[in-house]
Amino acid sequence: MFKRSLKSTLILNIGAFLLVLILEILSIWAVKDKFESDYSFYLHGINYAVLIMLIIWINHFILIPFFLDKRRYVLFGILLIGSIFLASYYKGYESGWPVVSKFFFFLIYTTGTGMAAFLLRRNIIIQRETDEKEKLQKEIELNYLKEQVNPHFLFNALNSIYSLSRQQSPETPVVVMQLSELMRYQLESAKKATVLVKEELEFVENYLLLEEKRLSKRCTIELVIGGELSDFAIAPMLLIPFVENAVKHGAQSTNEQSTIDISATMKNTTLHFCVVNSKPNRVTASKREGMGLENVRRRLHLLYPNAHVLKIEDTEKEHRVNLRIDLKVSD
Repeated sequence: MFKRSLKSTLILNIGAFLLVLILEILSIWAVKDKFESDYSFYLHGINYAVLIMLIIWINHFILIPFFLDKRRYVLFGILLIGSIFLASYYKGYESGWPVVSKFFFFLIYTTGTGMAAFLLRRNIIIQRETDEKEKLQKEIELNYLKEQVNPHFLFNALNSIYSLSRQQSPETPVVVMQLSELMRYQLESAKKATVLVKEELEFVENYLLLEEKRLSKRCTIELVIGGELSDFAIAPMLLIPFVENAVKHGAQSTNEQSTIDISATMKNTTLHFCVVNSKPNRVTASKREGMGLENVRRRLHLLYPNAHVLKIEDTEKEHRVNLRIDLKVSD
């Protein structure tokens, strides 16, 4: 549960021993004249420091790991009190029980203080290790989610090209080149933690241009961008799943006339992103649940905790996504 290197343990315990020795010598400095010599005075201080540290070491390295950490609380208490009593009796039995009891309560105090310092340090180290593990896990999960977004987008884009090729559309070569540019941005942005909001919205716009060619005239797509975007950064490929979803479950699922309205506005440090798509009168249920929206929800939770609001409204006539994200200025 609690691991530390031999070197750091040795340094820590030498430091603790020296501290206890200094405090012990200072505590009896006023009665130094009662000792026969300086040698006997310092030897007395060393003996007491060794006794105190011996009890602390027994508690830290034997009683806590083998009894307290294993929830053997009663046995831990009995052994700890027993160890302190034996040390007190050994040190003061020649002077009688009053001296033994004095040593006993003194060692109770010092052992309790040492135990409090030990547990506090251990909790700090454990918390630091936990934070590091959570950070690593977050990075692993984000990389996994980002990798899932890439093939998801590619799959949808290839479906668009496949549809055009079946129609023998003269636009097919142009669309292939557009897809190439989209994929280049996607591959480059995948290596970055953030991209400029302006670049991300340009990617969304290029994707919509590709879809417009495939959907011909049966879908009216409108993209409105407002506010100052150049100074802000956002996680890459975070907005496109909402746009893909609007195309897939709106215009792509019907031959009826449909609309997709997208707006992105920067107000102060908050990006307001809205996607609204009309719904066909009769929607054919998809046999395969897409992972795009679930991934983007998870990424928002990991990347922007307490810094975003996502509302999705699904009515009979339209599907609406409202997203607000508090963004940081790009470096």
